[in-house]
Formats: sequence, structure tokens, C-alpha cells
Amino acid sequence: MGTRTFRDRADAGQALSVLLDAEEFSEDVLVLALPRGGVPVAAEVATSLHAQLDVLVVRKLGVPRQPELAMGAIAGGGAMVVNEDVIRAEKVNSVELQQVITEEQRELQRREQLYRGNAPPARIHGRSVIVVDDGVATGATMRVALEVVHRYDPTHVVAAVPVAPASSRVELQELVDALVCVSTPRRFLGVGASYARFEQTTDEEVRSTLAEAAARHRRDQ
Repeated sequence: MGTRTFRDRADAGQALSVLLDAEEFSEDVLVLALPRGGVPVAAEVATSLHAQLDVLVVRKLGVPRQPELAMGAIAGGGAMVVNEDVIRAEKVNSVELQQVITEEQRELQRREQLYRGNAPPARIHGRSVIVVDDGVATGATMRVALEVVHRYDPTHVVAAVPVAPASSRVELQELVDALVCVSTPRRFLGVGASYARFEQTTDEEVRSTLAEAAARHRRDQ
């Protein structure tokens, strides 16, 4: 478990692709990106594996007084995980928790409509699924994403992230058939600390990347 700094998210996706052997997967592979930051990473993985790319919209539940600290996460279909340890440590009461959940549910619905429109989500059942984000901190977002994926009975589930602390790696490995991670810093300072460039990915970049990936996948069929 080494430490690496990535130039940007595309570089991180290419590094992940080296560790994902196409021969280990069936031809029917689905790469699911966690938007927004996971999309440019996942696009590189999907291109390398000649796989379909889609998004799985998950929203972090940030602590009210420290939004970057996750106390849980939600996804479509009512999936939710909460970190009771963080909630207790940060003294978040039930009213504050529900306010954050309500706000993030609105944003989740907005993004699903924006990114996918009326198109249905990609089929998960019976496929090898690789869930990709630009990094993991507490692991709450990835855990709820994996909960959603497992509901649809995939044949094989992989979590793939460029960077994660050792503690989150241990927790996530119990939820997947395989965990692929490039960098595990001894002193984890946050996902962005592992990138030379870590600008926020925009909604338009997400839509453009998904459109390009869909066109490429159609050509490959």
C-alpha cells in the first residue's frame, strides 16, 4: 500500500485502469461513477475496459457545522447509511440530521434528472459492476452506493478508487468481491491532498462525459 499523487482525475482513472484486468471480467461490464468527481475517473476505466458507463447518484450527508465531514449518505430508492459515531462526536441532533437529509434528497433528484433525463438507469442485474469514485475518506458514500448495487443482484462487484485511508479500505473490502485502490497514504489528509489538480467537476462536464461515453459504447457494440 503505497502513496501516490495524481495529476488530475483522468490520471487517477488511468492508474486504476492498469490495476483492472479486463480478462477478469465478463464482456458485460458496467462502470458506475459516483458524480460528480468520480465521473472523469470512471470514464477512463470504462474506456480501458470497453465497458458501458453510467452514474449512480449518491449524496453525502455532511455535518451541519463541518459539511466536508460525512455523517452518512443517501442514494435513489431510499438507500441510506449513517455514521452514528460521527453523529455522536459532532453532537448532531435529530432535527439537524433530518434537515440535511431533506436538502440532499432534493439535490439528488435534481442531479438524477439533469444527468439522465428520461433515460432509464443502466441494467445492473447479472452484470459485473465496477463502482468508481475519485477517492474515499470515511467511506459513507461508497457504502451506500454498494448497498444500492447489491439490491439488483449483480454477478460481481468491484469498488475502485484512486485513494483511500487504510481504515476505509478494510471496511469496504467486506462489501465487495474486490477492492482496487492505487494509493493508501500513511497519513491521510483528505482525497484532494492526493491530487495536484482537484477542481470541482461541473454538471456540464458530467453530462458531456456521459454523452461521449454513450456514443463510444454504441460504436463498440
